[in-house]
Amino acid sequence: MVKTFLHVGCGPLSKENTTPAFNTDDWKEVRADINKDVNPDIIASMTDMSSINDNSYDAIYSSHNIEHLYAHEVPLALKEFLRVLKDDGYLIITCPDLQSVCKQVADNNLLGPLYQSGLGPISAIDILFGLRSSLEEGNHYMAHKVGFTAEVLQKALLEFGFGSAIIAAVPERYVLWGIATKNKIPNPNDLFETLKPHTLFLKNVKIKNN
Repeated sequence: MVKTFLHVGCGPLSKENTTPAFNTDDWKEVRADINKDVNPDIIASMTDMSSINDNSYDAIYSSHNIEHLYAHEVPLALKEFLRVLKDDGYLIITCPDLQSVCKQVADNNLLGPLYQSGLGPISAIDILFGLRSSLEEGNHYMAHKVGFTAEVLQKALLEFGFGSAIIAAVPERYVLWGIATKNKIPNPNDLFETLKPHTLFLKNVKIKNN
């Protein structure tokens, strides 16, 4: 049976740009974004998805968009994610890892390139505040307004309603990968096994368990 995942804050990306697990015939994608110019299936903010029914999706994919919210908006978004997920559903979330980024800043490397992306070289300043080239072009949706460490992200997920959550820090890529479920999962290893097919970067990572 084909399951459906909600790709929140999709931007111009589609299913093939999500994760290896979602990019299969087992999953159908529905794209949601606040920006109508990226032609989403649903025009909605992460903080207000009232056009979507409760318990509608088997999974949610949130990639590098929660950092575009203000801190006070994060609980609103997480509660909306929780609301539209089915009872046995789960959230896959990835965002910058401020702990590893701030180590670069502490080493006086705010502006030096850390890695190459499809949009060009990325520096610590871009990860902290948003991609400078996109902001210069007037795309203010790309501004970063909040940030997370593994511990802070896990705490937020659990505090605002998710039953279980684990976060994997991948410091060499300055990123966090996490999974959260509506219901409590007694064995964190079961969560980790569900997360692993979604990313190739989980070797030698630090896991924050609930």
